[in-house]
Amino acid sequence: MISSTAKLLLTPLTVALITGADSAQSKRFYDLVGRSIGTSSTYSQGMTTFYDASGKVIGRESTTGNTTTVYDARGRSIGRTTGR
Repeated sequence: MISSTAKLLLTPLTVALITGADSAQSKRFYDLVGRSIGTSSTYSQGMTTFYDASGKVIGRESTTGNTTTVYDARGRSIGRTTGR
């Protein structure tokens, strides 16, 4: 079961328009009317940090092999996906 925090993190990501214009390691997320709602930064160790529009950390995800684990802003694991 996905926690409400995970839903809060994942919902904007599923409806956002993503652009890679910032750089190969950063992305900016927009709502459906074009307002910036946050950013993400991916580091070489496979860790991505998500920030809200004011720059506050709202979550992280770590990918190792084909498994991605999602963490809330406090570092608690709130979900995991495994690719095939």
